[in-house]
Formats: sequence, structure tokens, C-alpha cells
Amino acid sequence: MKFTNFINNISLLESIELGGQTSQFKLVPQIRIKFSEEKIKNSNPRQASVLALFYPDEYQQTRFLLTQRASYNGTHSAQISFPGGKSEPNETLQQTALRETEEEVGVQNTHIKIIRKLSETYIPPSNFLVTPYIGFTNTKPIFTPNHEVSKIIEVLATDLIDDVNISSVEMQTSYMKNIEVPCFTLNSHVVWGATAMILSEIKDLLKEVQ
Repeated sequence: MKFTNFINNISLLESIELGGQTSQFKLVPQIRIKFSEEKIKNSNPRQASVLALFYPDEYQQTRFLLTQRASYNGTHSAQISFPGGKSEPNETLQQTALRETEEEVGVQNTHIKIIRKLSETYIPPSNFLVTPYIGFTNTKPIFTPNHEVSKIIEVLATDLIDDVNISSVEMQTSYMKNIEVPCFTLNSHVVWGATAMILSEIKDLLKEVQ
């Protein structure tokens, strides 16, 4: 997808109805429960936000940013994710996504234009309610990852849209064992969980405007 095409379709991206859980649950295990808004609220989840950042590469093709988290003693160690994190007092969720992106990969928020907020994603193992945003910058960023990021992953938008990159893997984690998990395979990385759910909604948006 040429970046000029992406830019020309921003008004459509802003207005198309979001897929919500219908899109998200294309990329979850069958055992995953669809939590009601009431149940999520009663869980008193922590608020967080992430940013799906789109930009042109050196060939003017549209790419977006994923990161691999650094290894640590926690639920989401070494997983593939968007830049983002927990909201701090007195900031909006959009401000959280922009701040975390600047802290984690060095892209200043003044260079980023937010297109829209996407559907919230609940993460049961860590009890986070994540609000994703989709945004863009008009030039290829120079990424400077901090200690939270072990790897920068730059993915072609066309690879996200291509159904050939959806598959499944058998996984074993601290909270589930020997479960078949739907996933994206992007730049040889297996992307699953909340990140895959968010990407599934973005994929459905992009397919509407490609």
C-alpha cells in the first residue's frame, strides 16, 4: 500500500464503523470468554493505551510499528506489542499513548497525528483495559528504543491485510496450557493476544479502504 493511498483514505478511516469484538475475536482462542462491560467494570481494571503508528518507508510503502518487549519477570515478557503502557494521573488515554511512544521508541508526539480511537481491549491475565489509537507520521521515524524494548519491528501494511499471514500456534503460558491460539505471523514474529486482537480490527479497517 502506497503511503499516499493511506493518507488519501484517512477521512474514510476516521468514519468507518469499527468492528469491535467481532473483529477482535477473530484472533482469540475458542476458550476466550467475551467479557461483558459490566464484568469488566466490576474487575476494576487498570487503564492503559497503545499506539498503532503508521508511516512511509524509504520506498514510500506504508508500514506500522510493533515492538518486542524486553524480557522481565512478568505476564507479558518478550511479547510483541505496540508502544504503550499504563495511564498516569491527570493525563488522557490519548496523551498516555503518545507519551509512551515517545518514551519507548523516541518518536516525539508533536510529529504524530492521531486518526482515531479504536475499540477497547480487555486483558484478563493482567487486568488491563487497553484503549488503542491509530495515528501516523508523514516521514519515516528514526527509532531510539529504551530499555523496555528489545527489538523494533517495522511491518508492511499489505502484510497485515494478507490473509496468508494468519495462522495458529499451540502455546503454553503461565495462564493456559496446550491451547491452539490464532495469530499473525509478521516479519517472522508470532503476534497473538491483545496485540493480535487490535491488529485484527485495524486489518478490517484497512481492507475497507485498500
